[in-house]
Amino acid sequence: MELHAFMFWLIALLTGLCALATVITQNIVRSATWLLFTLAGTSGIFFLLGADFVGAIQLLIYVGGTMVLVVFGVMLTAQGPFINMKTSGAEWAISIVAGILLFAVLLFGTWGRFSASTSTPEDPKDSHHAVTIGQVLTGVPYGPFDSPTQVRAHYLLPFEIVSVHLLVVLIGAAYLARAKRRGEEPK
Repeated sequence: MELHAFMFWLIALLTGLCALATVITQNIVRSATWLLFTLAGTSGIFFLLGADFVGAIQLLIYVGGTMVLVVFGVMLTAQGPFINMKTSGAEWAISIVAGILLFAVLLFGTWGRFSASTSTPEDPKDSHHAVTIGQVLTGVPYGPFDSPTQVRAHYLLPFEIVSVHLLVVLIGAAYLARAKRRGEEPK
């Protein structure tokens, strides 16, 4: 097994174990810490797969920004009974069934049942336009670049997703701060 494949499987295994620890841990601060490691592992997978922009955004936004907000929010708002979470048997059963179904869908998709190579478009001209739009929105470079604005346009969708995520984080932080200032609990 070559080094690249070994590193991928190692990081994927560690990320999966950290995600499992995030769900299983009953202490909310430890759960947030395991989530931090899970997001960092996901960023490592993006870097290994050559998606440097997405990996960097994962580190900066999720690991650097959102997790700091989550940890501070947990530490500032966690009262005695809310620090340790208890999960009922019904919640465990629903979670396990949902996890197995998601895993089955991922396995089914990974084995190529829904891959683009098996589907045949009715009109090849229409599929070319869809591919071009998809390449522009997702940041996949194609063709020669004539100007720097052309290069920036290739990261339109990732940039918009990051900006909407930051907006949601800011609105949530403002809501929590406003409710705390008035002396009421957020709903």
